[in-house]
Amino acid sequence: MTDKTKATGAAEQDRVLIFDTTLRDGEQSPGATMTHDEKLEIAEMLDEMGVDIIEAGFPIASEGDFEAVSDIARQSKNSVICGLARANFKDIDRCWEAVRHARRPRIHTFIGTSPLHRAIPNLDMDQMAERIHETVTHARNLCDNVQWSPMDATRTEHDYLCRVVEIAIKAGATTINIPDTVGYTAPRESAELIRMLLERVPGADTITFATHCHNDLGMATANALAAVEAGARQIECTINGLGERAGNTALEEVVMALKVRNDIMPYRTGIDTTRIMGISRRVAAVSGFPVQYNKAIVGKNAFAHESGIHQDGMLKNAQTFEIMRPEDIGLSATNLVMGKHSGRAALRAKLRDLGYELADNQLNDVFVRFKALADRKKEVYDDDLVALMTDTASEGAGDHMQVKFLRVICGTEAPQSADLILTMDGTDHQVTAQGDGPVDATFNAIKKLFPHHARLALYQVHAVTEGTDAQATVSVRLEEDGKIVTGQSSDTDTVVASAKAYVSALNNLIVRRAKTKPEEDVKSAS
Repeated sequence: MTDKTKATGAAEQDRVLIFDTTLRDGEQSPGATMTHDEKLEIAEMLDEMGVDIIEAGFPIASEGDFEAVSDIARQSKNSVICGLARANFKDIDRCWEAVRHARRPRIHTFIGTSPLHRAIPNLDMDQMAERIHETVTHARNLCDNVQWSPMDATRTEHDYLCRVVEIAIKAGATTINIPDTVGYTAPRESAELIRMLLERVPGADTITFATHCHNDLGMATANALAAVEAGARQIECTINGLGERAGNTALEEVVMALKVRNDIMPYRTGIDTTRIMGISRRVAAVSGFPVQYNKAIVGKNAFAHESGIHQDGMLKNAQTFEIMRPEDIGLSATNLVMGKHSGRAALRAKLRDLGYELADNQLNDVFVRFKALADRKKEVYDDDLVALMTDTASEGAGDHMQVKFLRVICGTEAPQSADLILTMDGTDHQVTAQGDGPVDATFNAIKKLFPHHARLALYQVHAVTEGTDAQATVSVRLEEDGKIVTGQSSDTDTVVASAKAYVSALNNLIVRRAKTKPEEDVKSAS
């Protein structure tokens, strides 16, 4: 029996399941913070684009995580909704309590099996094997869809990995995930590991093997695709490759790789690729993690051509330098300029081309912001609108505070000062502060109204488009007692954008402070 014809569960042999963990592993990125409503929105977008399994969170981690997983489970229409649980009954019970509301629930339980990870709970091989048997059996008694992961599988002894995978299968696991937790493996090893498990483990042909790769060496996508060629039929991934450290396998990369190179990788997914750009931008906005310009598939430069030779070739035949069409991922191929005379219908059509579907109330709010921007800029380009949508997304209705008024005095004569009004929980508060420059004065004013000890770890400015009237996008990162949060905002006034970004980060810090931890440290199964 060949690798490609070995059975890997009930799935068709050419069908690869997409397991998205943006809301769990992705949100574990230092600084990535999503509110409850934002998680529900992202889950709905994942459901609509055809993601097979959504890992909605880690229910035991906090009350907020539990509520998010429960509500996502209730709202899901198509996707399997999965929750993560460590290898103990308390975690598994809490996970089941959250996901049981889904039409198609899944429990995902894990334990570290490598020598380094076995030392953490201080279990020998036999004790860990017994723990795996007990916990997977318990999960299967609650739910008929159980996934099990040997954390740090790629650094686990092969004989022991085969042993524990067999135990998990016999205990009732329907999916076995093989995580490259620290991004250590290489494509050849990734394929050989899946191939070895399929050949050596009894019952391996009755379940689905999954691959979960991290990008520490820049090989996450290659490792995931190599595992699929060896027989894995589920890829764990995140939007924009969001995730701890260097991130996870990027959903958009593996999906488009399978689509574009179907000639050598004859597998298919159920993903509506035209929705990729829209959800990429939304995840970037709510997580506070902008997409790098040269990011594959969804980066700003992914379909940009500056070289004269490339431009000439593109004008004659787009396929000379593009292996996919912008429309394939939901990106408009045009860049028509908008202005102050553009109406609602034109704005809606343009935003739809950019991947944003807005309800009437949302459109009205964005239209007001668009008109204000158009009054300050002669021409409003696509990138301006994307920045506008990102800025709109960062200002949640439930934010603790918002910038209402800002005026700064700056120049060659110090000290510089800032007059600021913050609306905090519905009440306006005014203050004047000085500083070394307008931004420092503004941040000092914010600190006066909202005292805190968070350290400014990053302050970054870049122009959205060209010209002196270009919008500036400002990113701010704050650190407080091990908690990392980010904020982002855009404005034609750099100081205003700075103030809004700083306040956005503080609002995210308030959300992060409200999250409570379980009695013992929560470990990821990434």
